[in-house]
Amino acid sequence: MTFGGPAGGSFGEAAAELLAAERILTADQVRATARAIAAVQRPDGAIPWFHGGHLDPWDHTEAAMALDVAGMPERALAAYRWLAAAQNSDGSWYAAYADAPDGVTEPTNRLRETNFTAYVAVGVWHHFLATGDERFLAEMWQPVRRAVDFVLELQTPGGEILWCRDEHDRDAGEALLTGCASMYQALRCALAIAERVGRACPEWELACGRLGHALTDHPERFADKGSYSMDWYYPILGTALRGAAAERRIAEGWDTFVVPGYGARCVSTNYWVTGGETCELALSLWAIGDVERARTLLGDIQHLRDESDGMYWTGRVYQENEQGHQPAIWPVEKTAWTAGAMLLALAVLAEEKATVAVFGGDGLPEGLPVLCADQECVAA
Repeated sequence: MTFGGPAGGSFGEAAAELLAAERILTADQVRATARAIAAVQRPDGAIPWFHGGHLDPWDHTEAAMALDVAGMPERALAAYRWLAAAQNSDGSWYAAYADAPDGVTEPTNRLRETNFTAYVAVGVWHHFLATGDERFLAEMWQPVRRAVDFVLELQTPGGEILWCRDEHDRDAGEALLTGCASMYQALRCALAIAERVGRACPEWELACGRLGHALTDHPERFADKGSYSMDWYYPILGTALRGAAAERRIAEGWDTFVVPGYGARCVSTNYWVTGGETCELALSLWAIGDVERARTLLGDIQHLRDESDGMYWTGRVYQENEQGHQPAIWPVEKTAWTAGAMLLALAVLAEEKATVAVFGGDGLPEGLPVLCADQECVAA
């Protein structure tokens, strides 16, 4: 597949102006970032982290969503068609693929992560909302259906979903809060897709309700990864937590994870701020109405921007650590998904309709309410 226009893809001028409305980036800077993401995309539609780096289906999808908000729908369409072509027979994708110069898609990590597999539903629903393309939705229904069916094979009676299945078909022994929060958003988007294409999926509705209940009422069902900022804000980002409970959660972790003037830490034990986590935290703050702090965070993290090409470094060590490592950009890589997260965060602040709908969650199905008996959740 070939693309026309700047950097191999046409660019929506109106989209640049919209995303620049918050005055965090200028329209020219938005254009540069979008073109930089497009320049990483391969002719077959795959979007690796960077040229020569690996790619994974979750970050690939996040970058594709950014291409849609940037006014490059043909680029995003190619990304989703790559997903459909690369899908495994069981509905999953592998955790990582090589960015081969010849475009051959070879897995470098054969784990099949449920979170990575589920996220296709978020991207597909986002692309439909951005474009109104009914034929695309019909085309992607089967890949979405197969992906969700694979994911739900790993759901436990308590509602949580185990995080992976390995190359020997052995399931992981634990569920991860971050991944399950992302999958809750994905199940809601999958239900919206099913409704739009006229398919009844009552088992998905029950699964969604069970997972949402586990996320809000049973934190003990998830592995303890509390030192990671993603476990802090993802129940909000994934639409499971809203209102006063979400505000309390943000307040409880703020001083642990947020470094004023720099952004958000990835891990509480390290002097390291990262662009992806900071932008996702900004999305989460926007979702609970804390727009000013969201805007501040996006401004703070601009120290990761490379003005030479509009891309963003993954992170920065902001002070000397216990091992004597000096403040520096680390790792020395600029990733398409970090740039994508920036554009998505700008999109919600600018009230771009598709991104607001996906991360706001107001119009998404919520699944069936459930009751819990010991370790099993059943339909109420």
